[in-house]
This record gives sequence, structure tokens and C-alpha cells, in this order.
Amino acid sequence: MSPQIEIQIIAVIVAVACAIPGVFLVLRKMSMMSDSITHTILLGIVLGFFITHDLSSPLLIVGATLMGVITVWLTEMLSRTRLLAEDAAIGVVFPLLFSIAIILISRYAGSVHLDTDSVLLGELAFAPFDRMVIAGTDIGAKAIYTTGLLLILNLAAVIIFFKELKIAAFDPMLAAILGFSPALIHYGLMTLVSLTTVGAFQAVGSVLVVAFMIGPPVTAYLLTDDLKRMLILSGLIGAANGILGYQLAAFLDVSIAGSMAVVTGFVFFIVFIIAPNRGLISSIFRRRNQKLEFAKLAMLFHLYNHEGSAIQAQETTITTIHTHMNWTTRFTNKILDMLKQEQNILFSEKLVVLTDQGRVNSIEAYDRLFS
Repeated sequence: MSPQIEIQIIAVIVAVACAIPGVFLVLRKMSMMSDSITHTILLGIVLGFFITHDLSSPLLIVGATLMGVITVWLTEMLSRTRLLAEDAAIGVVFPLLFSIAIILISRYAGSVHLDTDSVLLGELAFAPFDRMVIAGTDIGAKAIYTTGLLLILNLAAVIIFFKELKIAAFDPMLAAILGFSPALIHYGLMTLVSLTTVGAFQAVGSVLVVAFMIGPPVTAYLLTDDLKRMLILSGLIGAANGILGYQLAAFLDVSIAGSMAVVTGFVFFIVFIIAPNRGLISSIFRRRNQKLEFAKLAMLFHLYNHEGSAIQAQETTITTIHTHMNWTTRFTNKILDMLKQEQNILFSEKLVVLTDQGRVNSIEAYDRLFS
């Protein structure tokens, strides 16, 4: 298998593995927690290295995972005091723990191959050089198997605990009433996020882990309200971002991880603009239509309230009605034209009057809104 294919396979596996827990982070409005964890696990790796003096020791993974959970615990402990908001607590804990790791590396591990740049940025181009050899047989890049194990773990966790994760994500109080422990589910999810981060950062770096963990889920969130579809879409979008990012990097001869993160951002912005229900364009049209519908109702109410009154001739004159509605002449004429086309009004000499249909629609709308 060529290195180019292996790199893309690793990217796809990492993207899907990160997107799965990322969906629940997005739904729980904890997206920034992923950024915090991807940086603070470096302290767990450093402390694990100081204990074992071996960069390949499993204790480094354990230490990094525990540090991710500690990050969440410290953040929540600060936010529970109500003296700090959660984002402010993240802004305190994340730089503190990450900076301690940087100081320890620069002070005590300067001669060791523990590079902060590789942790943050990663380098997928080097992943195929770290081979998995069993009984003298090369079976492929080691990252394919380590990240594949992560993917299987995340899929299994979501499939087995789907009901609990779903209820805890949307209604923690209901989860507690039904006998599920929201705290246990929460820290279980955070442990999964930490494990995913630790397992992926060696190949792709912290920056791309965050991009894959948050980018595809928020993109999918703009396209669907169904949790299962969101999970599937997140995985598909993440995989597509990984492949397209690699192709862009190969074409431009630039950083692979950087290209994948850029593609992830561009795909999000494209969907953000054109998504059918939650996109920017659809939102603009929806607000415009809501404004027009509200204006039409306001005009109908105005005409109905003054119908048969002593000041009807003053309040409903074609040339002055815009003044009473506090609208521009152009906007008023637009609303009047729309109401006329809908056969809700007609023009009688210089007055705007309701038709029988317009009168019925006014009464029904009033009852619907205020009854």
C-alpha cells in the first residue's frame, strides 16, 4: 500500500473517530472543552514520561487521559462556584496546565524527542514511516491500527450507551429521574474525548483533532435535527474533509494537517451559507418573509380596527396610511399590493378597505395570536 493511500486512510479514521464524541460535545455546548483537553493532555504525557522515561510506554496514554478528565473536573469546579462562567474557567485552566507542560519540557526534557510543535501540529506525512511489524511481517502503518482501535471503541461506546448519551445530552434532569447518572455519563464522555485526543494527536496533532472533533459535527448540525443522522453525517463529512484536505495539500505542496483543517473550515462555511433550514441564505429569506407576514397582519388589524369608525377616512387613506403605520411609502405600497393580490383589500376611491375575505382573515389571525 502506498504512503499516500495510508495517509488518507489514517485521516479518514481519525476524522470519523473524532466526529463521534464531537457530536455530543456540540450538543452539550462544550465545543471549547475539546480545545482545552487537546492541549492539557501534554502535561499528562510529560508527567508520564518523567515516571517511565519511555516515550512508548502505555503509562503516557493513561496519564494523558487522566489529565483530560482532570481538566474537565477543574473547569467545572471553578464554574460551579458561580464566580466564573464556564468559558472563563476554561480560559484559566487550559493555559495554566498547558504552560506547566511547556515549562517542564523546556527545563527538564530539552534533550528528549518530545516536541511541542509536533504535538500541536502533527505531521501526517511521517505516519507511514512508523510501521506495524508482526512476526517479521510489515502489515501497514501503526497509526492505522491505533486510530482504528479508537474508532471501534467510540462506535461501541455510542452504540451501547446511545440512549443514555442522547437523554443526558438533551435533558440531564430527565436522565437523573430515569435513574441514569448525568455525572457518570458526562465524565465517561470526557474520558472518551481524552482517549480519542491522545490516540490521534501523535499522527495529526492537537489542532487537527479539534478541527475534526468540532467541524464535522457543527456542519452536520446545520443539516439535520436527528441525532442518528447527525452522527452519520458527521462521520461522512469528516472523512470527506480528510480526503479533500490531503488532495489540496498534495496539489499546493503544503502542510497536510493544515490543509485538512482549512477544508474543514471551508466546508462548514459553505454549509453555513446554503443549508436548507439553518443556512444564512435561508435565514435571511425566512426573516424577510416573517417581516412581510407581520406587516400584512399589522395592516389588516389597522384596517379592521378603524373599519366603520369616525376617523376611518383619516387613518386608511391611500396617500397617508404609511404615516399612520410609520412605514416608508415604498414598503407600504408593497404590503398593499400583496394584500390586494391575496384579495384581502380593495381600493375604494381614496380609501383602503377590507374585503369580506380580508375581514375573516383578520378575525382569525387575531384569535390565533391573542386567544
